[in-house]
Amino acid sequence: MNRIVLAFVLTAFSNLAMAQFDRDSINEIDEVVVTATRTFKTLKDVPIITRVVGADEIKRTDATNLQDLLQQEIPGAEFSYTMGSQPSLSFQGFSGKDVLFLVDGERLAGETLDNVDFTRINMDDVERIEIVKGASSSLYGSNAVGGVVNVITKKPQQPWNIMLNAKYGAHNEQRYGGTAAFKIKKFTTSTNVQKSSSDAIDFKNQSAYKAYGYNTWNIKEKLGFKFNKHFNLSGHASYFLRERDYSETQINRFRDFTGGLKGNIMFNYENNIELSFLYDQYDKSDYYYEQYDILDYRNVQHTFRALYTHQFNDDLNVIVGADAVRDYLKTYQFADTCGKHQYSADLFSQVDWNITDKWNAVGGVRYDHFSVNNNHHVTGKLGLMCKLNENVRLRGSYAGGFRAPTLKETGQEFLMGGFMYIYGNKELKPEISNNFQLSAEYSKGVFDFSVSGFYNMFDNRISTRYDSLYFEGNPITRQFRKTHADKLKDCDKRDSYAIYENMEDLQVTGVNIDLKANFKCGVKASLAYVYTHESNVNSGSTRPHTANAKLEYRHDWKNYGFNIGISGRYLSRLDYGDDSSYEDYSIWKLSLMQYICKGISANFSVDNLFNYVPKSYSVVSPSTTGTSFSLSMAVDLYKLIHRNDGASN
Repeated sequence: MNRIVLAFVLTAFSNLAMAQFDRDSINEIDEVVVTATRTFKTLKDVPIITRVVGADEIKRTDATNLQDLLQQEIPGAEFSYTMGSQPSLSFQGFSGKDVLFLVDGERLAGETLDNVDFTRINMDDVERIEIVKGASSSLYGSNAVGGVVNVITKKPQQPWNIMLNAKYGAHNEQRYGGTAAFKIKKFTTSTNVQKSSSDAIDFKNQSAYKAYGYNTWNIKEKLGFKFNKHFNLSGHASYFLRERDYSETQINRFRDFTGGLKGNIMFNYENNIELSFLYDQYDKSDYYYEQYDILDYRNVQHTFRALYTHQFNDDLNVIVGADAVRDYLKTYQFADTCGKHQYSADLFSQVDWNITDKWNAVGGVRYDHFSVNNNHHVTGKLGLMCKLNENVRLRGSYAGGFRAPTLKETGQEFLMGGFMYIYGNKELKPEISNNFQLSAEYSKGVFDFSVSGFYNMFDNRISTRYDSLYFEGNPITRQFRKTHADKLKDCDKRDSYAIYENMEDLQVTGVNIDLKANFKCGVKASLAYVYTHESNVNSGSTRPHTANAKLEYRHDWKNYGFNIGISGRYLSRLDYGDDSSYEDYSIWKLSLMQYICKGISANFSVDNLFNYVPKSYSVVSPSTTGTSFSLSMAVDLYKLIHRNDGASN
């Protein structure tokens, strides 16, 4: 049934392509983006392949968190579940620790089993999401091995505005939130609050697979002041709390406090300086009812940044920047629950050159130094774009990526679950990637088509190697016992252990095909397909074939409009070298969004439209028990009041 629906969407898309509609432009290619180059460029002029999920798409997906949105919008992005049912990202051959997540260009503190807390990001406050596939360490440093996901938050646009939203869905999922924003002369302020919750999901006695009930709070305040045309100052502070119902007597608590300050000095058109400071503290604790709250994890990051931009002329732009970071980690996984810290510093530069009207080049280099084990690394990138004519663009790029060993990977030392010893390794080398991409894009009228190929060489991957103290004939075990004799003297030989090591190299190749159409009659369609091949099938959990499809129709009258759409994602079967596999599946969603009086929107969704249920639940199966329904509503008071003076949806 799912394959029949996919064929139907493809057929409908093909028929639309043959139809003679009035010409219209693909709006997305003229959108201004910043992540790929740290400079403001339209998407069509960026030489580095970039994907943008805009505000309208975010609104129509009605996603509660970033995890839901990425799965619906990005083929090749799959979330599995690790120990304790924590979400873990797989992204075209890379894991969550190799994809850098940013909010307004700033990285996030804290991780759980190598993944950031995706629920920290309040989707109601997101303007757009920019995704750069492939290495980006020359601009963003460590962790940008496989890509960068930059979440751009909203800024006040009207003199005042109050927006409210609510959602109710399956498993008693509830979301309530609101934003109050003001723009008064030189001063702007925005306050955003959101609460969400859900009951646990019953997987019919599947004890090894659980989806816990939760409650979250997201509170954020943003301020801005423009002193004059040369200087502006902005700041923000946020608080996040997530409580997970782990058992009848215990709650897992995840808390974060973030505060930042940024100043921008524009001396003239040619020279600009940006100075910023960010404080981010992420805590995890176990709360036992009516007894005590045990703090067992704290990650604190202080980040200082200076960025200088010089515009030589309309064709040449140079950026020079530097960061200094203090990273502190205290966790129960360290001996005696002690705290460890690491200092890092970097210096980077980039040149953006419009060589001719047809050719653009971006080149950059970065040096990073980490205090732990005196790690340092140099990365570079070069991107070229050629505009053959107004409709055809060719892009090619090389980019280096690296990830420095973390404090956990170098200093971990604890007994997990009473049966396995896990140890860090101070001799770890940084992970390194070399990424090559080629793409061709054709845009004309209502159509946009692109095809790209990528090749990643991934060296020194850091992972845990498992063994048992019983196998003394293993040379790794002999060396391990010799090096850690003091730690293992009380261990039973039957006990297992794991140690962080640099693993074998990995090559990832693939092809990405995107097709979009935006017709003036109100019909929009898109199809995205990714093929990914890993040189070592035992190295990860990347499905070779993934695809996302979407077909929508929108029509507006004076005080009413609607958008109806069907979207789906397909993930192919995943086979491992030991003859085990995970089944292929596809999930489809039907959404009806209604616009009332240009200030009220209501969204009714049917998720998992064809009632897919896994044959058996596993770490990579979707957390669904069948078809589910949700209803949400949003009110924009400014647009509602000013609906007759040209305000739009």
